[in-house]
Amino acid sequence: MDDYQPLACDLYDYLEIACMHRYQLDIELIDGSQLRGQALTTETTASKEEFLLVRTTDGEQRLRMDRLLAITPQDAGASFGRVLLSGNRC
Repeated sequence: MDDYQPLACDLYDYLEIACMHRYQLDIELIDGSQLRGQALTTETTASKEEFLLVRTTDGEQRLRMDRLLAITPQDAGASFGRVLLSGNRC
């Protein structure tokens, strides 16, 4: 796996908010794929890689944060709109 590039801290906050409110997210990945899932939590491995854990119709998935291009909450009244994550690293 490539060396992990952490997200900028202000962008990480959007992921934490999404998890706190269990937002349903449209998630765009840098490889061009897309998925929809409920934000559950974030986690950091011993090697300092960070992941977003989401629940999809196929079950839970761990998405490495530096593979995320953008997230868009689908919940009415969400506290933010589409957030571009790619290219915004610490």
